[in-house]
Amino acid sequence: VQLQASGGGLVQAGGSLRLSCTASGRTSSSYALGWFRQAPGKEREFVCGIGWNGEGRYYDDSVKGRFTISRDNAENMMYLQMSSLKPEDTAVYYCAAAWTIARMTGGSSEYWGQGTLVTVSS
Repeated sequence: VQLQASGGGLVQAGGSLRLSCTASGRTSSSYALGWFRQAPGKEREFVCGIGWNGEGRYYDDSVKGRFTISRDNAENMMYLQMSSLKPEDTAVYYCAAAWTIARMTGGSSEYWGQGTLVTVSS
């Protein structure tokens, strides 16, 4: 499975941004997909994940109510709609694919895409 994230950029606090992730590979639709992020000087952390069939969405408490994850298996795409952005959301965001959503929420994934930088200014 190959993953490519896009959509990062500079946004003011309170603004919105949508990240996209293209998943390629014959079996990509059978994987749980999700987003991780790594802020400067910090370890990479789980942000959110979605089950292979689009059911079961899981969010870190820090983004609940502000971020929405979705996927379109027909188009091999995953999205992260981010709103009410805060400066502490500034990080490199990585899309990831895991065998199960449980592995992803536990911090593990089988495949990683390159990151896309999100910068939220105060």
